[in-house]
Amino acid sequence: MPSVRRQARGERRITDILDATLALFAELGYEKTSTNAIAARAGMSPGSLYQYFPNKEAIAEALSQRLVDELRAAHAAAFGEADVMGMPLPDLISRVVDPLVAFNVTHPGAKALLGNTAMPAALAAGSRPLQSAVTGRVAAIIRARSPHLPDADADRAAMVAVQIVAALMGPIVIAEGDERAALITELKRALTGYLQPLTE
Repeated sequence: MPSVRRQARGERRITDILDATLALFAELGYEKTSTNAIAARAGMSPGSLYQYFPNKEAIAEALSQRLVDELRAAHAAAFGEADVMGMPLPDLISRVVDPLVAFNVTHPGAKALLGNTAMPAALAAGSRPLQSAVTGRVAAIIRARSPHLPDADADRAAMVAVQIVAALMGPIVIAEGDERAALITELKRALTGYLQPLTE
């Protein structure tokens, strides 16, 4: 029984560390976040933190994996019953964009793990699943709607579409109320304009 309690406490501590890291990434960015700051935010000593993770890169890799799992779950829920072939493109874009917006608003620190060229190579590799999960989903949708399109073209179009989303996600997360809603509408309009010719 004590080992079960110890394991539960250890899992709780890991969750605290990852939550603290995500909050600090949102506030300070990846580069300026230190393990000492993470430990302080998580309410533990640096020595205690090192019992769970050897360095900041390892924490970020674990956080990236958690975010990948959450993002996949959000998309699975959004596409569970969706008829990708028959759905009008604007509705389909909403089904893709809305979970992404909700995910980024809930986890503003996730952006620190995406598209950050200053990250160490090992961490960039660890965060790639988060990027490829989104790009892969978009490429699959493009292929389903445009079977005539070569795979390389579908992959490229998906990458461009994801970069359009990434470019506007920061302003969307920062905005509130009507301004956020207006930016989301503009994002969907831009994606529709880009993808419509490819899927006709």
